[in-house]
Amino acid sequence: MTEESVLQALSQVQEPDLGKDLVTLNMIRDIKIEGDAVSFTVVLTTPACPMKDMMRTACENAVKLLVNKAAQVQVNFTANTSSGRKSGQQVLSGVKNIIAVVSGKGGVGKSTLSANLALALAEGGASVGLMDADIYGPSVPIMFGVRGERPLMKEVDGKGMIVPLEKMGIRLMSIGLLVDEKNAVVWRGPMASSAIRQFVTEVDWGELDYLVIDMPPGTGDIHLTLMQTVPVTGVVIVTTPQNVALADAKKAIAMFGQAQINVPIIGLVENMAYFTPAELPTHKYYLFGKEGGKNLASEYELPFLGQIPLVQSIREGGDAGVPAMKSTDELSKQAFREVTAQAVRNIARRNASIPATQPIEMNPQFDFGT
Repeated sequence: MTEESVLQALSQVQEPDLGKDLVTLNMIRDIKIEGDAVSFTVVLTTPACPMKDMMRTACENAVKLLVNKAAQVQVNFTANTSSGRKSGQQVLSGVKNIIAVVSGKGGVGKSTLSANLALALAEGGASVGLMDADIYGPSVPIMFGVRGERPLMKEVDGKGMIVPLEKMGIRLMSIGLLVDEKNAVVWRGPMASSAIRQFVTEVDWGELDYLVIDMPPGTGDIHLTLMQTVPVTGVVIVTTPQNVALADAKKAIAMFGQAQINVPIIGLVENMAYFTPAELPTHKYYLFGKEGGKNLASEYELPFLGQIPLVQSIREGGDAGVPAMKSTDELSKQAFREVTAQAVRNIARRNASIPATQPIEMNPQFDFGT
């Protein structure tokens, strides 16, 4: 075996999301050969890559079939997370991907998805932050069991910065960590937008592979402020199957497709898709309609990330500060893992195929409608 013959064999292994071989993509490092033993490192586009096992098997087979049938192949993995950002951008400069989770209406499980998406990404080895941008109805303190806790401050380059709380491996920030939960946040739009800008510019997020932003429902000031302030890699849209939720989800889809905004849609998630009682595990009851979100994704030619079932333990865990990804409910955990895997793959494809997102520049004369 030689390094050249191993590289030639690995040039037959394609990266499943990017559609090119590992050698062309410069993903092979540190080839070492001793007799029949060969080891090398594959540089993934994200630590949370869901295709590791498939790629390991493909690499092993390629070397054994094309180089040496007796080869003892050791495939190591490292990651250099791809980014949907243009180099040199100063805002959140240490964050490689900014993912906004949005919905057209409230009550569809957007915060639940945001929390478990963040945890599933971290489970795969990524460094993750979660920003709760829902100023009027923050959920992160409850869902992560940090109610009543307060973040610390530190000085960075002569400027006071808020240090996010860290829980379950996720860096957290929410207005609920700064304001007593018994007090309503009664702010006009400009004040709420100012708070979001502070969460971006005055919080020390550090180096992150992904910053997940749990957006408020609707399509208003906070959404526009965020997209003016940071280069959003893409959005995940959450809906439930019933027509009322689908009608509002269409508005969110339309918003991000406008030429003045044009933020890529990573995919759509159908939450509360069906109910399966514990005593009848093979039965599915479509309480809110069947496959409404899946059909909506097909209608708008959007990637469909998957379905999350209506499970009592998901609600109970969120209320108790133990999200589904940290529970013992394997059915729920698997559903969130599958959605996250599809999202990760779509983010990698997005970063490889389209230009980096730029913060939008708003024309003050432009009328977004009322």
